[in-house]
Amino acid sequence: MDKQHKIKLFEQKQVRTHWDEEQEKWYFSIVDVISILTDQSDYQLSRNYWKVLKSRLLKEGNETVTNCNQLKFVAEDGKMRLTDVADTEQLFRLIQSIPSPKAEPFKMWLAQVGKERIDEIEDPEVGFDRLMETYLKKGYSKEWINQRLKSIEIRKDLTDEWDDRGVKKGQEYAILTDEITKAWSGFTTKQYKNFKDLKKESLRDNMTNLELVLNMLAEASTTEISKEQQPETFEENKIVAKKGGEVAKAARNQLEKNTGKNVVTKLNVKKIKPIE
Repeated sequence: MDKQHKIKLFEQKQVRTHWDEEQEKWYFSIVDVISILTDQSDYQLSRNYWKVLKSRLLKEGNETVTNCNQLKFVAEDGKMRLTDVADTEQLFRLIQSIPSPKAEPFKMWLAQVGKERIDEIEDPEVGFDRLMETYLKKGYSKEWINQRLKSIEIRKDLTDEWDDRGVKKGQEYAILTDEITKAWSGFTTKQYKNFKDLKKESLRDNMTNLELVLNMLAEASTTEISKEQQPETFEENKIVAKKGGEVAKAARNQLEKNTGKNVVTKLNVKKIKPIE
């Protein structure tokens, strides 16, 4: 999941969201919202509820539904699928059509989500502070959290560099990330997640300190090599990505030689508390 596609929590229930930088507004998965407001845990039943409600609102000429957009979100099967979404204003209107005791609390939550994003734009440190708090609540150690926050900063530097080189978000980002990850760890991102017995969970959130450090070295090296070599084509960016990963691979090999221990491990957040 990239920086724009995130999961927001309302009363410990997930709401898939997307931040549109150009329009500077949040989009929310309507089915996720309906699931919360109707206290419905079955995703298919929530979809059916929305299908019936959408049909009724369309017949009534409701502009909110007429102007409803679709975006690709990660579905239950792990694949990216088109999902009906609404911005904050549209959701406020939709909520009026759904009788629910959670309507008012949810409105307050929507307002808070919007405020938090504005705060983060004005002061990026606010976003890091919130991440720190979230990771602490999940039981991560402060040492690990500091590494994780640094890894986010390094990743942002890399994606900014890719943007400058004309690399497209989405599939091209994923391909280059795989090149880096495979070069230093021996695994593609998917293989790495399978190795750690992960499904939808974030790979980086399940790395040990050493794995995070080497992944940061790989991405930081890729950024620096790219700035020097200034690749012009996607294939040239792939070569640079592999070179960046190989820098971290050399460090990994040297460390494993001196310690006799494998850096890449099966350890994940479910197996280690706190993460080391």
